Amino acid sequence: MTQLIHYTHENSVAVVTIDNPPMNVLSNQVVAELEKVFTELVNNEQVNVIILTGAGEKAFMAGADIKEFPELITKTREEIITTNLKTNAVITYISNIPKPTIAFLNGYTFGGGCELALACDIRIAEERTQIGLPEVKLGLFPGGGGTQRLSRLIGTAKAKELMFVGDPILADEALRLGLVNQVVPDGEGLKATMKLATKMASFSLEALSRIKQSVNDGVNLPLAEGLELEANLFADIFATEDAKEGIQAFLEKRKPSFSNK
Repeated sequence: MTQLIHYTHENSVAVVTIDNPPMNVLSNQVVAELEKVFTELVNNEQVNVIILTGAGEKAFMAGADIKEFPELITKTREEIITTNLKTNAVITYISNIPKPTIAFLNGYTFGGGCELALACDIRIAEERTQIGLPEVKLGLFPGGGGTQRLSRLIGTAKAKELMFVGDPILADEALRLGLVNQVVPDGEGLKATMKLATKMASFSLEALSRIKQSVNDGVNLPLAEGLELEANLFADIFATEDAKEGIQAFLEKRKPSFSNK
């Protein structure tokens, strides 16, 4: 069986590439390999930041593998729920790993591809990128977290519009909505993404992971509870060697040398 997910890493940054031609669709094999690769990278002490992208120049990921749907239709309701939750568990795992993730969108980002990108912390898109959740055109609706993550990111009204209509939007519109963080010229996306990732990876992973945890866990809490979570994580960070090194380096007017370097 041909491997569909591969990665490289240098300077504390890993680049994970979905290589399922021609459109890098989200098949069962891709889901399983994503889980395996991200688990490896979480445990890899040489990696601080993970970039996720698609192979080729057509698509980040153009949705789910529709060829697998006829078999899904024959399953019982309970079996469909189990299958769906299994896929969602992998996407949620990627969302919650204690390392920053950046989705580099280099083409069509539809359906499951959009949902996978939403699970990453940051999204950078090339100008030609189109993003959408077109499931309604198949008599379906987003089942990989799209109804939940998109609404939390851009608001319920606009998220409903995009899902009700199913038409894709261009990268500039996605930027205006806050769906992507940056739009860069075609052909320059990976360079821009690597530049950002390398800068992030130069900082303490102890700090990066707590920023992510504080935001992810606190965003849906009442403000008072979120501030309490932040205070606890803030106390934790002061017990780390990286915090001590960072403070001492500042006082000594030198560049800090964090433990993850």
